[in-house]
Amino acid sequence: MNGISATVPAARAQTDTGTWQNLRSLYTRYGALAGYLLAALVVYIGWLGRDQRNIHAEYGLGYALGILGGTLMLIVLLYYLRKRVRWLAGFGAMQHWFRIHMILGIVGPVLILYHCNFELGDLNSNVALYCTLLVAGSGVLGRYLYAGIHHGLYGSKATLQEMAGVLEQSVSGGHVSALMAPIREELAGIDRRVLAPSPGIIGSVVRHLGIVWQTRRSYRRLVALTRQEIMQKSASSAVVGQHAERLEATISRYLQEHFSQVRQVARFNAFERLFSLWHIVHVPFFVMMILSGLFHVFAVHLY
Repeated sequence: MNGISATVPAARAQTDTGTWQNLRSLYTRYGALAGYLLAALVVYIGWLGRDQRNIHAEYGLGYALGILGGTLMLIVLLYYLRKRVRWLAGFGAMQHWFRIHMILGIVGPVLILYHCNFELGDLNSNVALYCTLLVAGSGVLGRYLYAGIHHGLYGSKATLQEMAGVLEQSVSGGHVSALMAPIREELAGIDRRVLAPSPGIIGSVVRHLGIVWQTRRSYRRLVALTRQEIMQKSASSAVVGQHAERLEATISRYLQEHFSQVRQVARFNAFERLFSLWHIVHVPFFVMMILSGLFHVFAVHLY
């Protein structure tokens, strides 16, 4: 009886741990998307009710929202300092800073939209608003590119060599037998193409799209070829005929996994190039936003 009583808390703790892990996995996978959808909903509601609200940017709630939104965008700057200032390394892990950076980079612009009540003002306020929205939009794009070159959003950065190593290991896995030499030759040709030096930003994107199309087309053709080869071998080999269905399923599954890894390598290469270009553009946008925001605050209080 005591043994049963002791196992109940342990089973319950194990269940709680499994539930927590599942929730954490869902948050990692869909948390950012849920946040973007929530922000879009808040913006949409604000746009619909802009004529019913009595919010003015110069005073009251509108003024407070502007101060709060601008302060949050200044706090976003701390992420860049954390990355480059050595003595800040002890103030939390980069993954937490990055998460805060992304959240504030969305919340700040939303507050500023409510601050101006979704209306345009004079030239300096419009420049500050456009720069803020430009930084927020490019930040969403950067997050997507960032996730494409990392193992998970907050994981360690993947390298093309790591993915290529997995790909090469799958080639030598032994799933494709010697009688499937044409399959091996075609896979080797596709592998050489995806592992070739990158042809530049546009070229890497074009190559990625081309490899996606080529691998899907090759998969259908090679599966049909496999089925044909197995049928021919079954006529002369009772062993092949007995295991024909299992052999076809094994080769089909191998081709799916292999082509998936090929597309992942091509995607990584394209995203890495795009992310480097995005970073060159995003930082000047951010500087423009800070300068235009400070000028806007100065002009408002001066005049």
